[in-house]
Amino acid sequence: MSRHTSKVRSPLYGSRRPSDPGQEFGAVNPDAARQRSARRTALIAGGVVIAVAAGGVVLVPHWTQTARSPSKAATASVSSAMVRRTDLSDSVSMDGTLDHGSPRAINSSSTGTVTWLPAVGATIRRGHPLYRVDNRPAVVFHGSTPLYRRLDTVGMVGPDVRVVADNLRALGYDIGVQPPAGALVAPSRPDAAQESAGSEESEGARKSGGAEESEELGEAKGAEATSGSSSPAASGSPSPAASSVPQRVQPGDSVLTQGLMAAIKRWQRDTRVPETSVLEPGDVVVTTGTVRVAQLKVKNGDAASGELLSVTGTGKRVTVQASEGDSSAFRKGNTVEVTLPDGSALPGRISVVGTMIRSGSEEGGDAGSNPTRTITVVLDEGRKGTAAVRSVDSAPVQVRFTGRTRKDVLVVPVGALLALSEGGYAVQLRDGKLIKVTTGLFAKGLVEISGSVTAGTKVVTTS
Repeated sequence: MSRHTSKVRSPLYGSRRPSDPGQEFGAVNPDAARQRSARRTALIAGGVVIAVAAGGVVLVPHWTQTARSPSKAATASVSSAMVRRTDLSDSVSMDGTLDHGSPRAINSSSTGTVTWLPAVGATIRRGHPLYRVDNRPAVVFHGSTPLYRRLDTVGMVGPDVRVVADNLRALGYDIGVQPPAGALVAPSRPDAAQESAGSEESEGARKSGGAEESEELGEAKGAEATSGSSSPAASGSPSPAASSVPQRVQPGDSVLTQGLMAAIKRWQRDTRVPETSVLEPGDVVVTTGTVRVAQLKVKNGDAASGELLSVTGTGKRVTVQASEGDSSAFRKGNTVEVTLPDGSALPGRISVVGTMIRSGSEEGGDAGSNPTRTITVVLDEGRKGTAAVRSVDSAPVQVRFTGRTRKDVLVVPVGALLALSEGGYAVQLRDGKLIKVTTGLFAKGLVEISGSVTAGTKVVTTS
């Protein structure tokens, strides 16, 4: 068989002869092999470039088994989603402050020297002293009306008497029967009230002393009551607020009956103060509930004048300075979600929507800042949230308010929307068909849609 030295036509490279006349076609020339490899690489790379320019689609050849495939990040992932019917709500998140609320100043109603104060952070419940003046306790009662007068006369009527009656009953004291609303009550002279509400020993002595002794006792007490030489507190004379004119009991009132005065005396005995059956305004501090001591304004030994301390409620609350532009999300009773500093989230509800609108300059901000109003949120702590909330006295939090809500609407993921060249949006079915839709509320990665679509339809979306 003769050697083959004729032309070889390659479909890709054309005709060529061996560069060395003495080289056989099947022999390998290392230099020529390297040249051919370089030419092949250049031509194939050039073919890829042409394909990109002409068709816009790149088919990447596998040069070797170790060639890398295109990155997943470079290719959009497409999947399908189902059109579903649900409720959709948008929300807005705002900065808030978790604390015990605004402190309330407690002023002394007595004159004298401060002899005892609680510790900051202490919790003071009903029936316990909040402070002492001249070693006489000022005890916490719950209510909305402070004691504004001396309660010393049977038949006195008012909301302050109601506070005393409600609290003594809550503390376990029998106050007797109260006249109903609408009844007419005539105040009695205080000495008669003292006799009726006095101890059993005094009452027994009156019964055994005979009529003559009772008359003498009554005359002596009457003279003492009409004497102007002693103060009301010392003599037992009626307070200036007491009137001899009959009063009608109004809803929310109570009457200082003999039974109630007897209960006051028993309570005084238990609290180790003089048993007079009479209450002075300084004997009681009326609060809306259990309080927490926020700050002390005086020290033991200081004069009991002006503000002695400040208190807050014991429960935590969140306050938010909300812009007027977001007012649609702020309605009393709306539920919210509060994110604490540790990342845990607790439900809450709006309890107060402030009616006072403040400018930015009033809040210490720029004069051009948007006006704000204060929103108060109470937390639904529950068993889990209590520990997280108790761990801080004050902290910044995030509050998510629910805004607009659409009930029972069709929704799809936002990634299912396709913008149309003529305007508007469409969704694409799995077979490629486009259906034009009208969009509504966008929230939580979903969008409300309407049009020729039904719940359960599968549409194409990005994932």
